[in-house]
Amino acid sequence: MSTWHLVLREIGYRKGNFLLGAAAVLVAAACVVAAVSLLGRYDLRTRQRADLQQAELKQQMAVLEDDYRKITLGLGFNIVILPENQNLADFYAEDYASKLMPEDYAQRLAKARVVTVNHILPVLQQRIQWPERQRTIQVVGTRGEVALGGRGKQIALQAPVAAGHVVVGYELHRSLKLSPGDRLVLCDRTFQVSALQPQRGNQDDITLWIPLAEAQQILKHPGQINAIMALECNCATERLASVRAEIAKTLPDTQVIEFSSSALARVEARNRAAQAKEEAAQREADGRARARLDSERLFAVLIPLVIGAAAIWVGLLAWGNVRSRTGEIGILRALGVPTRGVLALFLARAALMGLLGAALGFAAGWLGSWLGEERLSDGPPLGPLLDPLLLALVLLVTPLLSALVSWLPALGAAQVDPASTLRT
Repeated sequence: MSTWHLVLREIGYRKGNFLLGAAAVLVAAACVVAAVSLLGRYDLRTRQRADLQQAELKQQMAVLEDDYRKITLGLGFNIVILPENQNLADFYAEDYASKLMPEDYAQRLAKARVVTVNHILPVLQQRIQWPERQRTIQVVGTRGEVALGGRGKQIALQAPVAAGHVVVGYELHRSLKLSPGDRLVLCDRTFQVSALQPQRGNQDDITLWIPLAEAQQILKHPGQINAIMALECNCATERLASVRAEIAKTLPDTQVIEFSSSALARVEARNRAAQAKEEAAQREADGRARARLDSERLFAVLIPLVIGAAAIWVGLLAWGNVRSRTGEIGILRALGVPTRGVLALFLARAALMGLLGAALGFAAGWLGSWLGEERLSDGPPLGPLLDPLLLALVLLVTPLLSALVSWLPALGAAQVDPASTLRT
């Protein structure tokens, strides 16, 4: 009679002992499988939520950054390109450049597709004595922004002045009591007032904006400009060196200065948008990490307790089984069954107990994690996720552990003296 035949006959004869052991293994295996499966489901669901929230957050941040972009556009240009031979001390003192450069520099810069600048606007400005009014004013000749190659249509930072029209600064239209539609004469040229500027508290309040071509004729600088206004598209003051380097490749005989207040305001606005995005993502990540850590701590206490209790229970059942079978063991030894044969008999029984408990426990734990996750979660169902590796580990490791805790009782049974047993 083979060992497996004896094992099966013994199991059929002592069903209660075997089923109690298998039940203990079932509970332990179910707890382990449920814990691992729940953590796996949690990780999968949090990744799905993270991807969804990341997409939503990206969309929200795109809207927010667009709002910041529109707000910061109101700050106007933040860099100015001047002729290389322009003395900056004179520029700061006079609020305009006395040196000139060709008007087509703006077109060359636009065609060069300098990636660090945007919204290119050539201007010619100069402080003059207004002969018809006998007062000092600033004349700014401007045109529409130069279209940048490959950038598409842009919203202009400063609208062009139509031919024959003038935009009047606050102090001038206030003191002269001008209104839109009125006419004024500048250097023997008649202009119609198209717009009145609000008070700005700088030289703009005494400025007349006229078309660039007419400013060049009045100031006797045909085809010339003295500045190119631009917007640094990255809005970061530390990139000024990059801006200068890129512009120098196209316009080597120019210099670039920066309006730091406008640049810093842009930096702050963009940083606020980026910071809001990072903080929201970090809060979500921290919340997921804390929730998972709490679950891990709970399972780290619960699972060892359950496995330990199951191991003790299986070991006690094995001792009880050996004690109740002392007579049978003595007969088997008397019939010539070797020590290893008796040992194999009890270990095989323990392994079968572990295998049955592992199979049922895996099914119970897997089903429990599925139903529990679907009930506790407010997201879409994940479905019956099966981990083949976990199944293989449970079916392999559990019978080995069951045989291991039964080793000492089985070893005691294998060392029974058949003569003493039969004499009793």
